[in-house]
Amino acid sequence: MGDPFEPHPSRRPARLDLPTRRAALIGEGDVIGYEGEWRTVKKATTSRGPLGGLAVVVSWREGGSARFPAGDELLLRQPDA
Repeated sequence: MGDPFEPHPSRRPARLDLPTRRAALIGEGDVIGYEGEWRTVKKATTSRGPLGGLAVVVSWREGGSARFPAGDELLLRQPDA
C-alpha cells in the first residue's frame, strides 16, 4: 500500500478543456458520454441516492436509464444538428 500522505491522482479528466456539466444541471436534449457511448437525455429527474444524497436519474432516448450523484461532472458534446 502507498503512503497515505502522498498526493493522490486527480479524478478529473486529463484534458480540462473538455466541456462538462454537473449532473444536477443537465436537461432534455443534452448529449452525454456514458459507458463509452454518446447518449441523449430524454428526461432527467431528481431522487435520493443510496446514502441519502441528492441524485439525478437520467432516461436515455436510446433506451435505459442511469443514476448520478448531483455533484458528478458529466462529459458533454454538442447535439447533432
